[in-house]
Amino acid sequence: MKNYKYRYTICTCLTILFSLSGCKKDLLDTQPLSSISDATFWRTAGDATLALNGVYDSGAGFTGYNFWAATSMVNLDLMAGNGSEKELIPDNFTNGTLNSTYGFVGLYYTQAYNQITRCNNFLANIDRVTMDAGQKAVMIGEVRTIRAYDYFNLALYFGDVPLVQKLLTVEEANSVVRTSKSQVWSFCEAELKGAAAVLPVSVSADRLGHITSAAALAILGRLQLAQKKWADAAATYRSIIDFNYYSIDPRYRELFLNAGETSREIIMSMQYIRDTYNHALLQYLTPETWGGWHQYSPFNELVEAYECKDGKTIGESPLYDKNNPYQNRDPRMDFNIMISDRTSFRGRVYSAKPGTTLPDRLNQYPGVWSGYAIYKFLEDDPAVATTNNTGNNFPLIRYAEVLLGYLESQLEAGNAIDQAMLDATINKVRGRAVVSMPAITTSDPVLLRTIIRRERRVEFAFEGIRYFDCLRWGIIGSENNQQFTGMKLTNDPSNYKDYPVNADGYYIYKKRNFIIGKNELWPIPQSERDLNKNLTQNPGY
Repeated sequence: MKNYKYRYTICTCLTILFSLSGCKKDLLDTQPLSSISDATFWRTAGDATLALNGVYDSGAGFTGYNFWAATSMVNLDLMAGNGSEKELIPDNFTNGTLNSTYGFVGLYYTQAYNQITRCNNFLANIDRVTMDAGQKAVMIGEVRTIRAYDYFNLALYFGDVPLVQKLLTVEEANSVVRTSKSQVWSFCEAELKGAAAVLPVSVSADRLGHITSAAALAILGRLQLAQKKWADAAATYRSIIDFNYYSIDPRYRELFLNAGETSREIIMSMQYIRDTYNHALLQYLTPETWGGWHQYSPFNELVEAYECKDGKTIGESPLYDKNNPYQNRDPRMDFNIMISDRTSFRGRVYSAKPGTTLPDRLNQYPGVWSGYAIYKFLEDDPAVATTNNTGNNFPLIRYAEVLLGYLESQLEAGNAIDQAMLDATINKVRGRAVVSMPAITTSDPVLLRTIIRRERRVEFAFEGIRYFDCLRWGIIGSENNQQFTGMKLTNDPSNYKDYPVNADGYYIYKKRNFIIGKNELWPIPQSERDLNKNLTQNPGY
C-alpha cells in the first residue's frame, strides 16, 4: 500500500474530461505558477521542489495529474479499433465527424500548452535557486523531458504546432505560428537525449513517479520509431536494456493493480493515492453488476487477435473451436477482457446475456454496448479500490515495450534476426510465467512484422499505445474503416433472429468511417484560431 507523503503524477496523451471548462484566452499566454510572485519565490531548494510539483501536478494533457487521465488512456486505445465507449468519444474521432469545434480537441490542446507554460516558467527561473547542482540538474532534466513529451504528442496528433520555449507576453502568444512537425520532433529528440544524460536510471520508493533516464529514453524510442529512424531507435532501446535494471515480471494482471506498482517492469506510470489523488477509471470499467457503468466495450476484432495456446492464430490453429471460441486461447485474453458467462470477478460470474433482467445485458444500451467489458485494471480486492475511489497507478511505459521496440527497430533496419535475439525480446514477453505462450522461431521479415504488431496489440491492450502504433504504421484508417462486432450470440446464425449477427454468430455492433487523408491529424481548435489569426488549419477541416 502507498504511504508516501508526496506523490507525483505522470500521465500522457489524450486527457479527455467528462465536464468541460474551456479557457477563454490563448493558453500560450503566461500562466502564473501560483499566487506567489516569481520575484520572491525562486530562492531555496524547497521552492524548486514546489515548482517541480506544480509542473507534474498541472493537470495537463500529457504529464500532469488529472482525475480523468487514466480513463483518457483507455479512450485513446479504443480510437485504434479496439473498442468503443458509451459517450462515443472514440467514435467522434474516427467516424468522419471530427471538427475544429469539438470540445475534447480544444481541451487537449490547451491543457498541453498549460503544462508547457509551467515547464517554461520553471526553466526560466530555476537558475535563481541556490541548491545542490546535481539535484538541480536532475530537476531540469525532468522538466525538459515532460516538455518534450508534450511536444512529441502534440505534433503526433496535430502535425505542425507552435514551438514555444519561453514565457510569452499576451501579444506574443496571440501571434505565434505553427512550427513544422519535423522541427518540433528534432527539438524533442535533442531535449530527451540531453535529459537522459543527467537523469538517474531509477528512483527510490519515496520518489516513485519521477522521470528517470529510462523514461526519457523510452519516450525517445517512441519518437524514433515514429520517424522510422530504425537504427537510432535500436540504439536507444539497447541502452535501456543495458541498464540491467528493468525486467519482465512473471506476473501480468498484477502489473495493472496495486500489487504490481513497484514492479521493475514499469518504467513510467501515472501515480495515484486513494482518497488523496484518486481517479475514476474503475467507475467506467466496472460492469453494473458490481456497481460500475461498464462504459467501455471492447470489439470482438481485438478478442480474435489473441492466438490459441499453441501460438497459432484462430484461423490456423487446430485448437480453435468456432462453437467454443474462448477456449484454448492466449491467457492474456482472459486477463484483459471480460467475457460473458466466462469471467469471474469478486465471487460472481459476469454475464451480458441479452433479453434477461441481468444488469449488464447486451440490450440494456442498444447500439453502444458490445457485451464485452474490460477486465484489465479491475482491482480484485474492494478494500484496495472501489469504483469511484481508486488509488492504483496506471502504467504508461513498460519494459515489454522496450523489448518489442528493440526487436521491431532491428527488423525494420534490415538487420538479421536470429533465435538469440527473439529469445531476448519477444519471447521474454510471451514467456512470462503466467502467460507462457510458445516461443517465436521465424526470422522471415514479413511474418515477423505481422507477429510483432499483433504482439503489441494484445500485450498492451487498453494501455493507450495502440493509437500511436496505428498512426506510425499507417493503418489507422484501415483499422477503423470496418464493421465491428461484439460478443458471440449463437452457433446457429442462419436461424437466429433476436439480434443482428454475422455468419459466425457475433453481434453486428458498430461501423466507423474514418476519412483517410484527413483524420490522421486532428484539427487545430477553432477557439485558438479565433484568438490567433496566424494559426493555419490542417487539410480538410
